[in-house]
Amino acid sequence: MSASPHTFSFGKIRPQFTNESGSRKSANQSDFPMLDGLSLAELVIPPGAFREPHWHANANELTYCRSGKSLVTVFSDGNLHDAFTIGAGEMFFVPSGYLHSIENIGAETAEFLAAFTHELPEDFGMSGAVGCMSPSVMGNTWVLPTAEVEKLRYSPEDMVFGKTDGAPEVPKAAHFANHYKYAVEAAAPLINNANGAVRVARKQFWPVLEGIAMYSVHISGSGMREPHWHPQTCEMGFVETGRARMTLLSPGGKVDTYLLNPGDMYFIPQAYPHHIENLEGEETHFLIFFNRPMPLDIGFTGGLPTFPERIVAPTIGCTTETLPKIPEYPSDLLLVGKVNPVAL
Repeated sequence: MSASPHTFSFGKIRPQFTNESGSRKSANQSDFPMLDGLSLAELVIPPGAFREPHWHANANELTYCRSGKSLVTVFSDGNLHDAFTIGAGEMFFVPSGYLHSIENIGAETAEFLAAFTHELPEDFGMSGAVGCMSPSVMGNTWVLPTAEVEKLRYSPEDMVFGKTDGAPEVPKAAHFANHYKYAVEAAAPLINNANGAVRVARKQFWPVLEGIAMYSVHISGSGMREPHWHPQTCEMGFVETGRARMTLLSPGGKVDTYLLNPGDMYFIPQAYPHHIENLEGEETHFLIFFNRPMPLDIGFTGGLPTFPERIVAPTIGCTTETLPKIPEYPSDLLLVGKVNPVAL
C-alpha cells in the first residue's frame, strides 16, 4: 500500500520543543497538509513541572490525559477561577483565549493528547506576554517601583514548561466535579458488546463543549467500524494501541487504503466514506476528534436498507433476484462483528 495524504506518523516525529521540564510535539497543517479545522499536540510533563499559564488565540482545546496526575487551573472572563485534578482517562476543555496551566502534582510523568479547533493553532504564554513589556510598564501594572521588577525575565519567547518553586497546593474543590472536566473512560458506553466499546465526550453529555468532540473507540479483535461518513463533520483520529486498516473514498473515485499503527494519526474531510478494520486478534484503541460538539453519523447498516430493493439492487450491481439478504436495523450498528477472514 502506498503512503496516503490522509495519514501522518505522529509517533515518529521529534518534539518541536523540549527542556528539562517538559516536551511538546504537534501536527498542524504545516506538517500534515490534509488537516482542516483540527490539529493535534502531545504534552509530556515530568513530576514537579508545569505547562506555563497560556492561551490559544484562535482555537478551543480538548485534551485527553494518558497518564499521571495533574492540576489544571483556568482563569476566564468575569474573574472566574477554576481548578481541578486530571488523571488518566479524563479530559478537559478550554475555550479559545482562556488562560490556563497544567501542573504535574503526582509521582509519575503526565502525558496528554491535545486537540485544537484550528489547523494552525496560535498560543501565547504568560512568560512571553510579560517579557515583551518593559520594567516600567510591569511596575505600573502591579503598582510597584521599577526596581522591584527589573530583574524579571524580559523576553518575548515563551518558556513553555518550567519547574515549580515549591510543593503543589491543591484546593479541596479541585477534587470535585468541574464543568471543564469530563471522565470519558469512566462514562457509560454508547456501545458495549463483543465487537468493542464506544465512549463519547460530546455536548449531549458535556454541555461546555464548543466546536469539538471526542470518541474513545475500542474495537475488539473480531470487530470492525462499519463503513460510514460524518455529515458536516471532519474526523481526526489517533491510534493509541493496535493495528488497523482504513479504506477511504475521495470525490472522483479515488480510493485510499492504508495501514494504521500505534502513534499514527489520520484525517477524514467531512462526509468522506471510510471504515476501520482491526488487523489483530487484540483490541485496537482510537481517540477520534470531530470539529463539531455533536458529530453526525451515517452508516451502511442503517442507510442502505432505507431504500427499496428496486433501487438498492442496481445500485450495488445485482438484480432484485440476486440481491443479498441485507439485514434491516432500526439504526446504524456503528461496530460490527467480522464473519469473514481479514484479507491482507
